Amino acid sequence: MASLTLDWIQLAAAVGALQGFLLTGVAVAQRNNQTAKRLLAALVAAFTIYLASSVYYATGLIRVYPHFFGVSYHLPWIFGPLVYLYAVAASDRAWRFEKRHLIHFVPVALSLAITAPYYVMSGADKIAMYDRFVAGDVPTRLAIIDPFKYVSGIGYSVATFMYLRKHRRRVEDSYSNTARVNLAWLFWFAASAAAIWVMATTIRVTVANSPVRDEQVTLAIALLVYGIGYMGLRQPEIFRYETAEHPVQFVVRTASLTLDEQPRADPEASRYERSGLGDTEAAELKTSLLALMERDRPWTDCELTLADLAAKLGTTPHKLSEVLNGEIGRTFYDFVNGYRVRDVQRRIENGEARTRKMLALALDAGFASKSTFNQAFKKHTNQTPSDFSRKTSVRVEAVPPL
Repeated sequence: MASLTLDWIQLAAAVGALQGFLLTGVAVAQRNNQTAKRLLAALVAAFTIYLASSVYYATGLIRVYPHFFGVSYHLPWIFGPLVYLYAVAASDRAWRFEKRHLIHFVPVALSLAITAPYYVMSGADKIAMYDRFVAGDVPTRLAIIDPFKYVSGIGYSVATFMYLRKHRRRVEDSYSNTARVNLAWLFWFAASAAAIWVMATTIRVTVANSPVRDEQVTLAIALLVYGIGYMGLRQPEIFRYETAEHPVQFVVRTASLTLDEQPRADPEASRYERSGLGDTEAAELKTSLLALMERDRPWTDCELTLADLAAKLGTTPHKLSEVLNGEIGRTFYDFVNGYRVRDVQRRIENGEARTRKMLALALDAGFASKSTFNQAFKKHTNQTPSDFSRKTSVRVEAVPPL
């Protein structure tokens, strides 16, 4: 009879498997962004089976129920694709899983085909094969395909980070306040998965000389499952991202051009061919944009988006984005927060920091939180708000706390 004695790592794996089982049901039941939640449920289910299998082998249950041997072997092939696809779906709720995305799972299908003969062996043969595995006698076909799952895992980790970096740029091109589309969770999740792959690859490359053991990889996966339970299902903000590329519903021309700035014929090829925005129109839109920002102060709205500002200018989000990136050289996020920072600077210089807290000044300027204000202020001025206040007004005896 197999011993069911568990050490602390095996106990952590068992608890992680139980939590993973519960999380799978919770993720499937949630209605918001069902594509992302279903991918997350599939990933957690794979982690659950992997953790349960580690307990299955460690406790010797394989000798009692040998037909479960090898059930978890192929799961690492799908960890990478599921993490990547989940990141894509979580950051864009309009994304849908289509048949063409099945290409990500071709490697696991091939590995299943290659190892199919092992799954039809008798229980006694499976136990004998397990003993050979433990002794280091790995079948040739497994020795050939096994390294590729590490290549897959590292490759998908890199692809996930590249995608999230591009997506963060898109978010900053559309939002002046990213608190509601915070990607910190996705970056944390991707970094955790990547760290596990680095750990596992270290074991594969250095074998016995590695300071990292298989049990530690199992523990890391268990901790990741705990993290998903604590953070992953409590992240509504990452599902709020919506592209600004939608038709403008109304047109309000908020800034006029002077006689010297009237449109002129521009027969030369435009550098904005993809959006249909000519050089002359781009210059005019820039002038209108800067006039609007100074006159109407739309940046005081903490929820201001690229689409909102485009509507006020009577243009499209794409054209406005082209002007911001091409003519001004800023993302929408940095452009708007630059105005907010300058407004706070002006108020500090006028002495308002003596009677009001710095956070109150920041909220009036359109910032949504203290953390985003501090980050933006440091980025635009290379100093903290408190430092700026002390250097600006020597008359202030004490800077009001944030």
